[in-house]
Amino acid sequence: MADEIKSLDALKDAVAGAAASSAAVAYDADGAEAAAPRTPQRDSLGRAYATGKRKDAIARVWIKPGSGKVVVNGKDINAYFARPVLQMILKQPFEITNTVGQFDVFATVVGGGLSGQSGAVKHGVSKALQLYDPSLRAVLKAAGFLTRDSRVVERKKYGKRKARRSFQFSKR
Repeated sequence: MADEIKSLDALKDAVAGAAASSAAVAYDADGAEAAAPRTPQRDSLGRAYATGKRKDAIARVWIKPGSGKVVVNGKDINAYFARPVLQMILKQPFEITNTVGQFDVFATVVGGGLSGQSGAVKHGVSKALQLYDPSLRAVLKAAGFLTRDSRVVERKKYGKRKARRSFQFSKR
């Protein structure tokens, strides 16, 4: 018992020492610890990359400054997402950050249906925007665009017709 307490105290001391010896900590005007300022993350071509997910769809998204052209799986947005609602979902991050027509988007999407894919591209665009320009993070986070929507289809259970639906009961 005493050995366990000593090892626990040693572990606490090690964690406290590691925290004290970590990199310099910035403080804000009130004297409280402030988070380190975020830096833009771009590749050698000036693009920001992010992965977006929704339902079973996974989107790899690259954004770079441009004229607002959106290409998904090699097709224009109007050809790939024919329904206006899906196009509107994809454009929401740009509208909320007032950057409509300032970035070109290149995305590859796999899995799921069109609705899940448009949500995945939206999630990826939002993450890429905040990586390209960290000052947009607050607006995107307040709108809920950086949070991955974790709702997925419930699995089918044995003895059931679907996930929860029972087989039809017949009295006779």
